[in-house]
Amino acid sequence: MSAAEALAQIAAEVNVCTQCKLHRGTIKAVPGEGPATAKIMFIGEAPGFNEDRQGRPFVGAAGQFLSELLALAGLRRQDVFITNVVKHRPPNNRDPEPDEIAACGLFLERQIAAIDPRVIVTLGRFSMAKWFPNERISRIHGQPRWVGGRLIVPMMHPAAALHQPQNRPLIEADFQRLPEILAQAERELAKRAPAPPPEPDEPELTQLSMF
Repeated sequence: MSAAEALAQIAAEVNVCTQCKLHRGTIKAVPGEGPATAKIMFIGEAPGFNEDRQGRPFVGAAGQFLSELLALAGLRRQDVFITNVVKHRPPNNRDPEPDEIAACGLFLERQIAAIDPRVIVTLGRFSMAKWFPNERISRIHGQPRWVGGRLIVPMMHPAAALHQPQNRPLIEADFQRLPEILAQAERELAKRAPAPPPEPDEPELTQLSMF
């Protein structure tokens, strides 16, 4: 199964998932979107009002700001993969609960495995906690760290800048470093890649006798 086929299969399963209570009262699941070849994967927290209606991640005000942030980094939305730690909208946009995050955890792991991104950017504290459970986003935002052979970059959620404008310069500065961070990841992964097998030696040619 190709990576694109795997992502389509995961999305189909998410769309009919009833493993936790979040599916009740929602309109659409939000599996995530983007190419299977994405080098950068963004993981937010949970769908909101607009996402629930469209079945797409980050399409509200925070999504518009995310598109602006991507442009600052020289990226286009269609070139990255965007998803959330939970795939249905929590009631009244409350925080996702541990059992809900756990129920969606396997979907997220399968998405990461299918895409195999160079860099994962966590947006907000709930996605950050998957890799850095005892950290504070205010302390480590924008600081890339290798975890399990993958470069993880914790960042503030775009909504944080909308609710608290003083956070806007911080998150903009973090996004502007993404090209440098991606290049760092690609250099390191190239060094870690196994060397190609040596070419076999050419057999020595000998002159055959006529007699």
